[in-house]
Amino acid sequence: MQKIVIAGGNGFLGNILTENLKSTVGYIVVLTRRNKTPYENIHFVKWDGKTLSDWVKQIDGCDVLINLSGRSVDCRYNPKNRAEILDSRINSTKVLGKAVKQSLNPPKIWINSSTATIYRHSMDKKMDETTGELGHGFSVEVAKAWEEAFFSCNTPKTRKVALRTSIVLGKEGGALLPIKNLAKMGFGGKQGNGNQFVSWIHEKDFAKSVQFIINNDNIYGPINIVAPEPTTNAVLMKKIRSKLRVPFGIPMNPVLLEIGARIVKTETELILKSRNVIPKALLDAGFIHDYGNLELALDNLLEQKS
Repeated sequence: MQKIVIAGGNGFLGNILTENLKSTVGYIVVLTRRNKTPYENIHFVKWDGKTLSDWVKQIDGCDVLINLSGRSVDCRYNPKNRAEILDSRINSTKVLGKAVKQSLNPPKIWINSSTATIYRHSMDKKMDETTGELGHGFSVEVAKAWEEAFFSCNTPKTRKVALRTSIVLGKEGGALLPIKNLAKMGFGGKQGNGNQFVSWIHEKDFAKSVQFIINNDNIYGPINIVAPEPTTNAVLMKKIRSKLRVPFGIPMNPVLLEIGARIVKTETELILKSRNVIPKALLDAGFIHDYGNLELALDNLLEQKS
């Protein structure tokens, strides 16, 4: 590959991808709202995520387009934030679709973010791409509209994949850092009843999944980006406490969680929804996770310095 374009690539997932893909490509262009200095083979181009402008030139002739744009869902779901969450996803997807459509040499593949939250709260069934059941509620409706905007774009020369990504566990960002800090303060007990499933993936396997998808022409449509087996909230918190050598963790019931969520301006749904999702399509295609075991993943991410 000569060129990858990553829209909205300045966040946690964008940084993971640029660092893991930069050695496989001539150069990477990151579409961003902020001015940044280029380094190595990483270049930055300004865009606003909703209107066509000079950035469109970067799409024509690129090998791979990856869209990670979207306002964080780690906030209170008031009307203003709900509108920003939805609009940031739909607008960026639609304007990229226009750019791809008008390209003389469109990208071979367009990978667009989605979310494993699109499936219903499930304690009884593992959700795969074929038999998984979609849910209801604000987050699910955003995910449905996001995928509809993506797949409705008429781009016949470009293979399209929607990444239904779960919680990505990383060393420098994502969900693991606040969980680790809570555990260190003694609040690393189960959240709610602790039985809700947690679908997760190691940051290295997230990047490896994307590269695998790029290199396999038979993969298209919605793809679950998760580890092979979900864990539960109680097991996850217990293992994190063990790795950090924290002897106890105060459990957080739903009432305490709601109080805490209001204080830090987030929603309890992010913690209490049971995401019971498996990566059937990737496994069927031959993908092998390097950190598919939770114990192994946490050993790598939470290694203690002696």
